[in-house]
Amino acid sequence: MKEKIFVVVSYDIRDEKRLNKIAHIMEDYGYRVLYSVFECYLEKDIFERMRQRVEEVMDIEDSVIYYFLCADCRKKIEHIGRTPFYLKEEEISIV
Repeated sequence: MKEKIFVVVSYDIRDEKRLNKIAHIMEDYGYRVLYSVFECYLEKDIFERMRQRVEEVMDIEDSVIYYFLCADCRKKIEHIGRTPFYLKEEEISIV
């Protein structure tokens, strides 16, 4: 089994059409935890494919940030509000 990485993806897309396209791409790879924030648990090559698809849609005025979290860092995530959904390796299907 290939090693996987956990990445939180946050984006600010200025155009609604591009925003919708990027949101649909992200839905192929992770779980939405906030309106423009996704949690993804992916093999490195799958992550690279996702990033390439996002970059093909982005414009110079847009912003996408990838936060890579190690297993210890994931254990320190705190959540306030409605019930969070944290990824479990056995529940992930990779596109």
